Amino acid sequence: MLQLILGGARSGKSRLAEKLASDSAMSVTYIATSQPQDGEMNARVALHRQRRPSHWGLIEEPLELARVLREHAAPGQCLLVDCLTLWLTNLLMLDDPQRLGVEREQLLDCLASLPGEIIFVSNETGLGVVPLGELTRRYVDEAGWLHQALAERCQRVVLTVAGLPLTLKGTAL
Repeated sequence: MLQLILGGARSGKSRLAEKLASDSAMSVTYIATSQPQDGEMNARVALHRQRRPSHWGLIEEPLELARVLREHAAPGQCLLVDCLTLWLTNLLMLDDPQRLGVEREQLLDCLASLPGEIIFVSNETGLGVVPLGELTRRYVDEAGWLHQALAERCQRVVLTVAGLPLTLKGTAL
């Protein structure tokens, strides 16, 4: 099963994804896409680490998400990817302008063949005003297009607001 959990900052999306992974009764591997490069991001990563059960596996991969999913997806395995918008940011910041398109297509192409359960967490950024800066507008656009493509492929899509899940597609939580 493929699931996409969307929400704004501090909406409860990661906590919901972690609960779904725990409730799956499967072996869980957490795939972290962040590259903590400042004190505030280090604090966010520490908070996530404290919340996760110690028996969960951990893979830190900021760029090659499709490769990691292909290598680790298995029957009876739950992979929790947190988060897609950080992954997108990592790719946007590279000097190679083609890399984002390549990695995005590899991700979308591999989803149908992945066994087990995959839970994606991502920030919904398209609910506000159109950003002023070119890079920020591209980020919002790319995130929106990625979310649409993933939502089409996922069996369940949930929007989380104020810690409350709203099921947009699939069986309600």
